[in-house]
Amino acid sequence: MIYMFLANGFEEIEALMPLDLMRRAGLEVTTVGIGGKDITGSHGITVKADITDLDLVSGAPECVILPGGMPGTKNLDASPVVHKALDDALENNSLICAICAAPMILGKRGILRGKNATCFPGFEEYLEGATVGGRAVRDGQVITGIGMGAALEFGIEIVAALKGREEAEKLAAAVLAK
Repeated sequence: MIYMFLANGFEEIEALMPLDLMRRAGLEVTTVGIGGKDITGSHGITVKADITDLDLVSGAPECVILPGGMPGTKNLDASPVVHKALDDALENNSLICAICAAPMILGKRGILRGKNATCFPGFEEYLEGATVGGRAVRDGQVITGIGMGAALEFGIEIVAALKGREEAEKLAAAVLAK
């Protein structure tokens, strides 16, 4: 299962752009609302998550995606369900993706140590041990994005990791990203 976690205060484009791209690519993505189904983003846009954190079934996810935004990132970081999903993903060598401020969650857990990664400017201090730079960066099973302006690239990189580079390139061409 591919889980995208949404918490109040998330950056809408960082969630919805990659979600749209993944679904266009035929991937089954489940949005998980932390604390309820109706989640309001940092710019007042409310979305209805597919399930809530209370509905989440334990087990090995294929992919965990964390959009950024404030206070959304802090709300994700405060969720034991998000941390459990990250633990399960790490244990199973699943794909872990975070954009904007959300890579700080990975950095604080040591997931980015020794990896190439990126984050929103000003959050680099949380990426201790990582080489920081770029817009959408994949290093092994971890993909990070710099912020809202790179949401399309971040989403395409996730599709490439899950469906292959050729499928991602076709999708990028179809949405006029290339």
